[in-house]
Amino acid sequence: MVTEPLRFPNLVTGFDRNPDHAARTALYTRYTPYEWTQNIISHFNEADTSRNYSERHRNDAMRVIRETEEKTASGQRESGRRLGERLTDTTFWRNELATELERLLGETNLLQDKRRDLEKAIQDIEGPMHIAKECLYQRENRIGIDLVHDQAEQALLKEVDTFRNCQERLRSLHERALAQLRNNRAAQHDLERDVKSKESALGIDSVCHQLNNFSRGINYFGGIEKYDPTVTTPESWAENSNRIIQRSQNERSKSQQLRSDADNLICACANEMWNAWNSSNNALSSRSSETLEAKCKLQMHLHRVQQEIFDVEKNIELLRKAIQDKSNPLKVAQTRLETRAHRRDVELCRDGPQARLMMEVQDLSNSIEVLHRKLQEAEAHHQHLLKTQSNLETNLQVKANSLFIDREKCLGIRHGFPMNVQSRF
Repeated sequence: MVTEPLRFPNLVTGFDRNPDHAARTALYTRYTPYEWTQNIISHFNEADTSRNYSERHRNDAMRVIRETEEKTASGQRESGRRLGERLTDTTFWRNELATELERLLGETNLLQDKRRDLEKAIQDIEGPMHIAKECLYQRENRIGIDLVHDQAEQALLKEVDTFRNCQERLRSLHERALAQLRNNRAAQHDLERDVKSKESALGIDSVCHQLNNFSRGINYFGGIEKYDPTVTTPESWAENSNRIIQRSQNERSKSQQLRSDADNLICACANEMWNAWNSSNNALSSRSSETLEAKCKLQMHLHRVQQEIFDVEKNIELLRKAIQDKSNPLKVAQTRLETRAHRRDVELCRDGPQARLMMEVQDLSNSIEVLHRKLQEAEAHHQHLLKTQSNLETNLQVKANSLFIDREKCLGIRHGFPMNVQSRF
């Protein structure tokens, strides 16, 4: 590569072809030494000023850099601290909510068990109620005078009323238990939703708390600081969780009270039904004893009446025989009178034999008449005794039927209470 030689301009003539004109022009365009010196000084001053300004600017820039770095670091530390505090607060409330949720779930399970106990108790009442109704139905088969509204029937009716009343009270409490379970599930839903929200917030705040200047995934989101999606304040946020927990605690308290009420009601109903059951059994036993005693007395009277009938029948036979035995003496006396009536003339005398025969006939007639009257009375008594015997036998059948109903059909199915109260409660 060939380079051309440097060419310096002609300071005297310049580029003008006329030498004289060039010399004069050069003379008038020269600077004075003072101007040159002032120019140098001005350059020095300008350089100092520029350097001083630049130094101050650098110092200010370094101060601003340090301040911004400190402010940035402080801001990050403060944000990190606030995020840590927020994590602590959220964790606290999350734990409180989770603990309350666990307690509520346990209480709900216990209430579910108690609800099943109530349903079981309501169903178990059907057995003894059916037995009591069956006893009332069987006792309708009593006959005649034994169809009495006695203490046993009153006890059975009261027993049925007791069973129905217990069922109604248990059903009412069962409805309350179902309503309380719905309230528990509503409170559980609020707790679960708040716990999920807290866990989600913990995950987000944990990620934010772990972010630093060297984390991956950080990026610019212009204008995000102007967007405010918040819907609560720290006070309302804490109050919301506290309100949810308090609601759950209130529902748990109501549920516990309801379980206690259910236990007390089941025990009270069991005792009432047991007492009514025993009262009916005692009344049936007492009535059976009365019926058995009446039956025994009827049998005794029947035996006496039968013996009396036998004696009356013997007496009737004796009366008939006595009447029959009087016929021949009467015939003899009347035959004597009729034969003596054939005497002649003065021989028809009212003598001693005539008077005695007439008296004998009269006595025999009176005796026969008395015997006939006694025979009629004996036969009337015999008929009355036969009727009494029939009534006694009928009443014995009635008593036997009533005794069979009360002892065999009623007490026979009431030996054991069909609800195992001791094992349940």
